[in-house]
Amino acid sequence: MSDPTYTPPKVWTWDKGNGGEWASINRPVSGATHDKELPRGEHPLQLYSLGTPNGQKVTILLEELIAAGVAEAEYDAWLINIGEGDQFGSGFVSVNPNSKIPALLDYSADKPVRIFESGAILLYLAEKFGKFVPANYPERAECLSWLMWQMSTAPLIGGGFGHFYAYAPEKFEYPINRYAMETKRILDVADKRLGESRYLAGSEYSIADIAAYGWFGGFVRGDAYGDAATFLDVASYEHLMRWGEEVGARTPVQRGRIVNRNGEGMVRERHSAADIDIVLKA
Repeated sequence: MSDPTYTPPKVWTWDKGNGGEWASINRPVSGATHDKELPRGEHPLQLYSLGTPNGQKVTILLEELIAAGVAEAEYDAWLINIGEGDQFGSGFVSVNPNSKIPALLDYSADKPVRIFESGAILLYLAEKFGKFVPANYPERAECLSWLMWQMSTAPLIGGGFGHFYAYAPEKFEYPINRYAMETKRILDVADKRLGESRYLAGSEYSIADIAAYGWFGGFVRGDAYGDAATFLDVASYEHLMRWGEEVGARTPVQRGRIVNRNGEGMVRERHSAADIDIVLKA
């Protein structure tokens, strides 16, 4: 076990053997590690992602758009296996220099448009198709505020609480308590807001809800970071639970959650609605 009284050196250096589930792919530099072109399907929208909380945001929105009758939102989804380092291939890095999923290429214009970071993709698609983001203020300002709020909370929940509670090679009380406290504060912010309104941005379902459900949905369902929902007493946040169950019952949400899931029985790549239907009916 590491010494809990560790004293940082004057200048930090990278120790490749620092352990942890993601030690083999984490590194302090950016850029491609190998040459690998990205595949391209038949639709204008080409998504390169994985069914993590951040990845689910985009596939849920795309499925919501298709369900709303937006035929132009049909897309090809390609699996980027971050555990195997796919995000460091030259093709992916050319779309997202930050080497994080999700990333999107839109070929509907004369020149392909690249969009990276989940919040940017949600806003791009919502504005492109005129759905799930209010057009008028102050409703639009409220929606964007809650969208950006979610983007700022994700690193604290995932890279903070999730890492030290579920993935770190050793369990230490201080970081787990520190990030559990912050995660519960975030859950409380959402719970209080959802006690005031049906959805985060108000009375209408929006990209703010889609972004938040990617992360909160796992806690509501009880499948985030093992038994984390019990550890954090998520069931006590009654308004959050009501919202999470309502959003989770939406068919496009259920469809979007299974795209590019790297597991048995899941859709690894989506190229048509039938890909998902087969899994949902199984």
